[in-house]
Amino acid sequence: MSSPSQLSAQPPSPARSTALTDIRSESRETLASRFGGPGIPSYRLDQLLAWLYPHRVEKWDEMTNLPRKLREELAQHFGLELPQLIQKQGSHDSTQKFLWRLGDGNLVESVLIPANPDLYGERADRHTLCVSTQVGCAYGCRFCASGLDGWRRNLGPHEIIGQVLAVERWNSRSSGKPDDAQAPAQTPPATSERLVNNLVIMGMGEPLANYDNLMQALRTLNAPWGGAIGARKITISTSGLAPRIRDLADDPLQFRLAISLHGATDEVRDRIMPVNRKYPLAVLTEAGMYYVEKKGKMITLEYILIAGVNDSLDEVLPLSRLAHKLHAKVNLIPYNQVEGLSWTRPEESHCRRFSERLQAEGITATLRIEKGHDIEAACGQLRLKSERLTPLKAT
Repeated sequence: MSSPSQLSAQPPSPARSTALTDIRSESRETLASRFGGPGIPSYRLDQLLAWLYPHRVEKWDEMTNLPRKLREELAQHFGLELPQLIQKQGSHDSTQKFLWRLGDGNLVESVLIPANPDLYGERADRHTLCVSTQVGCAYGCRFCASGLDGWRRNLGPHEIIGQVLAVERWNSRSSGKPDDAQAPAQTPPATSERLVNNLVIMGMGEPLANYDNLMQALRTLNAPWGGAIGARKITISTSGLAPRIRDLADDPLQFRLAISLHGATDEVRDRIMPVNRKYPLAVLTEAGMYYVEKKGKMITLEYILIAGVNDSLDEVLPLSRLAHKLHAKVNLIPYNQVEGLSWTRPEESHCRRFSERLQAEGITATLRIEKGHDIEAACGQLRLKSERLTPLKAT
């Protein structure tokens, strides 16, 4: 390579064969190979990454300390976009729900959750972002809004990463802080300086059905030059894709695992979660045990309490047995009602009895303090309503 205007060319990824691959879908290693050679100093890559992640730029011209010719070449080789905000809802408990439009016009949601003691971590979280991984969902959980209009496509790594960066960019603007237009330092800011310091991958879609894109995105969000979010602050949820749980167990990064269980018997899970027919509880349990053995850390069992479906106190014993077997804690969540579905939430007093019975069996159980019920925080509700109305403009 003889000059900055000669980036080494590689074909676009198959998923984006008719468009430029977004630069945030590329790994540092891939970008380094394109920047290698005598024409571009190695420090230019560090400058580029600082603009992409700590400074969350949306335009090549914002990268003011990169030579103009290099920016032009980057623009020829790569896309550069963040999700566009269509709508934001604020809850009385300060939960914020975001509806984003992606580059192809599809809509996805993210939810920013304020401090909440013992939510997925070992201490009080500060700002947790719930991130989507697919447009729609193919797994058809009967109580969930995400899959009501079916599955459309997987999100690319840049679209998963982009939800985090776009929320942080929105926060900077809404707090009156100007977007940083100065040339960035070589070292990204510490995690404590960022808004989002915890991730739960349990928004729209089945995360482990988009495994490769998800893991690439999370490696970037974990990296010190990227999101700088510790692996132990990232929780991946699955409805029960047992083979991918094993893959996650074999991955060297220490991401946490949550299983969206919602039933401790095959009878209950078969009724509300079709995935259980392919990966019944015995298979799922074996995969969970493999994860615990490999990682040596506790699993979280997500259990949405649905009136008349899985909230009988008779369910406490099988749930406690499963939790003991998996060395798991249980996160109990009163159902967020979805328009068009008949499921309802139990009375709060009953939810508390269920939690107390579970704790009496020696299980660490948390009855989640409700977040965002008044803004339809259940996955997919805002997107579903918006798509059935006149298309909304980005803000």
